[in-house]
Amino acid sequence: MALSRDDVQNIASLARLELNTNEISLYQEQLSAILAYAERLDHLKLEDVAPTSTAFNLSNVFREDVIESSLPVDDVFFNAPEKIEDQFKIQAVLDES
Repeated sequence: MALSRDDVQNIASLARLELNTNEISLYQEQLSAILAYAERLDHLKLEDVAPTSTAFNLSNVFREDVIESSLPVDDVFFNAPEKIEDQFKIQAVLDES
């Protein structure tokens, strides 16, 4: 399907684009090529293709939930500017009022 210059100007208007003469010619050619390719997709034989929700047959891969030891408290707070009783001390976020 070949687009006319008026078609391209209408599309540009809908997209709120101002195109000069050279751009209109360029986009006329490019958009026409895109539509021609899309028309080719209409001719594919898809009757025997099952509907899919994704292009790849993927499934979630879960690891075993294994209890492991955590970091020592001294390592956790090594670079902390301040701490209070094994907790990070931070600036108040909410007003107290």
